[in-house]
Amino acid sequence: MNNRSVKGMLIFLFILLSLYFVLQFVPGIPFTWAQKKLNLGLDLKGGMQLLLEVDFSEVNIKKADKENAVQSAIEIIRNRIDQFGVSEPSIQRIGDNRILVQLPGIQEFERARNLIGKTARLEFKLVAEQDEYEKVLTNVDTYLKKNIEKYAFLKEVQEELAMEDSDVASDILDDVADTTATEEEAVETDLLDEEDKVFTNLINSGDTPYTIAYDYVGLFKELIKDPSFKKAFPSNFQLVLGKDDKDDPKSDRPFYILYSNPEITGDYLDDASTSTGKNMSDPKTYNKPIISLEFNRNGAKKFANITGQNKNRMLAIVLDDVVYMAPRINDRIPDGRAIISGVFNMMEAHDLVIVLKAGNLPAPVNIIERKDVGATLGTDSINAGKRAGLIGLIVVAIFMLVYYKIGGVFANIALVLNISFTLSILTLFGATLTMPGIAGLILTIGMAVDANVLIFERIREELASGKTIRSAVDAGFARAMITIADSNITTLIAAIVLYNFGTGPIRGFAVTLGIGIIGSMFTAIVIVKALFNTFVTSSNRDKLSL
Repeated sequence: MNNRSVKGMLIFLFILLSLYFVLQFVPGIPFTWAQKKLNLGLDLKGGMQLLLEVDFSEVNIKKADKENAVQSAIEIIRNRIDQFGVSEPSIQRIGDNRILVQLPGIQEFERARNLIGKTARLEFKLVAEQDEYEKVLTNVDTYLKKNIEKYAFLKEVQEELAMEDSDVASDILDDVADTTATEEEAVETDLLDEEDKVFTNLINSGDTPYTIAYDYVGLFKELIKDPSFKKAFPSNFQLVLGKDDKDDPKSDRPFYILYSNPEITGDYLDDASTSTGKNMSDPKTYNKPIISLEFNRNGAKKFANITGQNKNRMLAIVLDDVVYMAPRINDRIPDGRAIISGVFNMMEAHDLVIVLKAGNLPAPVNIIERKDVGATLGTDSINAGKRAGLIGLIVVAIFMLVYYKIGGVFANIALVLNISFTLSILTLFGATLTMPGIAGLILTIGMAVDANVLIFERIREELASGKTIRSAVDAGFARAMITIADSNITTLIAAIVLYNFGTGPIRGFAVTLGIGIIGSMFTAIVIVKALFNTFVTSSNRDKLSL
C-alpha cells in the first residue's frame, strides 16, 4: 500500500469517526447511529456537589492503613454511584481524608446522602429471649438510677412522667384506703419500684419487639452512643433501634435487644436483588418491595447451621446498626437465601441493593459540605457557551474566506472537521463536557487555523519567488511543518501537564484542548494538503487566489 492510499484511508476514518458521533448534536434527526452520548458536567447540567470526610474516630485502624482505607472508600463510592446511574460523576480525593463528589443531574440530596454515606455493614443477629430482655432492662434501670445526675435529660423526663402519674398513684392509694397497713406498704413499695425504672418507663413492653415513643427516640440514640451506658448491661448484648416507618414517621419506633456478636455478616453475601412479593398468603410481603439476599457457598452452609440450630428464635437483619426486620426462624434454610421486606419502598430497596453489592465502607463517611447547582444555571451556561462558540466560529471562518480565498475554504472545512472530531472523541470515551471544556473548545477554534495561516503564508512567499503552484504548495507545507510541530507539541505538553496536576475544571479544559490540538494538526497537515492536491495542484492553473 503506497503513501497516498494510507493518507486516503486515514482521512476516511477521521471523517467517519467525526460524523458518527457528532450526529447527535444535529437537530431534527429522528435517530442516531451512536448509542453513546456526550455527558454534561455539573456546571452545565446542574446537580449536586458533596464534600465528604472519612471519619476514623469510631474505627480502630492503623495510621499506615488509613491511606488504603480512603482509596477503598473512593472505589466503593464510585461503584455505588455507577450502579445508581449517574452519568460521569467526578470523584476526587482532597487532602488526607476528604473526597469531593460531583453528581451531574442529581437533585435528591437525601437519597444521594443515604447512598454514599451508608456504611453498609450487614449483620444477622439473634434477638434476646424474653427473660434476657427483662434482665438487661433491669441492669439498665439500676445503672441509670445511680447515675441520673449525669443524664440530665432523663431526669427531666422522669420528673415529667412522675407528675403525669401522680393522679394515677393517688387513685391507687385511695382504692386501698381500707386495706391493712401491710397492704398499703406493699402498694407504696410497688410505686417506688416503678419510679426506679428510669429507662423502662420510656418504653412500651409487651410482645417483642418493644417500642419506644417517637418523642424519646432522640434520647435513646444519645444513650446507646454513650460508652459508659453500654457497660450497664452484659457485654454480649446491645440495644438497637428498628427501622422507622416512612408512611408514619412519628409513630412508635421498635427497639431490640440483640446478641452483640453477629451470626453471619454481609462478607458472605454473593448477590442481592429487588423484586415484588408474590406470596398472597403472606400479607407482610405480598405486592410489596422485597430484597432477596443470596449467600456464597460458605455463607450458605453457615446460614443453614444458624437457622437449623435456632428454630423458633428471632433473627434480626441489621444494616448499619438499624434492625430492618426480625423474622422468626420456622425451619432450617439450606439454600443460603433470605429476604428483607416491609419497611421501604422500591426506590429505597434499589438503593439498599446498590450499597450491599458495592461492599462495606472501611470507615464512616460524613458529608461536611453540600452545594447544589440548579438546572437553570446549567442551561444558561450551555446557551452562553453555544453563543460564544458559534460567534467565534463565524468570525474565524469569515476572516479566513476574505483573507485567503480558496485556502480559507479549505481551512474552514478543516475547522468544522476538527470541531466534529473533538466532540466525537469526547463522546466515544464517555468524557464530560464542562464550562472550562467549552472554553478549551473555543480556544481550539482559534488554534485550528493557526497552522493553516503558517502554511498559507509560506505558500504566498514561494509564489512570490516565482515558483509554480505545485512547487509553491509542496514547499509551503514542507517548510511550515517544523514550526507547526513546535507550536502544537509545546501546547500539547502544557495540556498534558494541566491534566495530570490539575483538578476537575482544569482537567476538562486540558482534555478538549489536547484533543483539539491533535485534530488541528491532522486536518492542517493531511486534510488541507489533500484538498490542495485534489482541487488545485492536479489542474493546470496559472494563478492561485490565496
